[in-house]
Order: sequence, then C-alpha cells, then structure tokens
Amino acid sequence: MAEVYASLIVKGIKTIDQVPASIRGDVKQVLIDWGYPELAGDA
Repeated sequence: MAEVYASLIVKGIKTIDQVPASIRGDVKQVLIDWGYPELAGDA
C-alpha cells in the first residue's frame, strides 16, 4: 500500500500530508528509495 501512495504522490495526485499517519513513515521511505526525498517532506 505504501507503494500505491508513493506513486500517487509522484504523479502529483496526493501529498505526503494526505497519507494516513499509520503508513506515512513507510511511504516516506519508499519515496526516498525511489529518489524523491523532496516529496517525502524531509528535504
């Protein structure tokens, strides 16, 4: 599920703030792994 949210964030459909708090950490890690740390909110 983290990959699905990460994909939506990369496409500009969602933001990290719209991800449920329970999986936000996992989504941030996926974004970092995919080379998008700026979208993870940790840039």
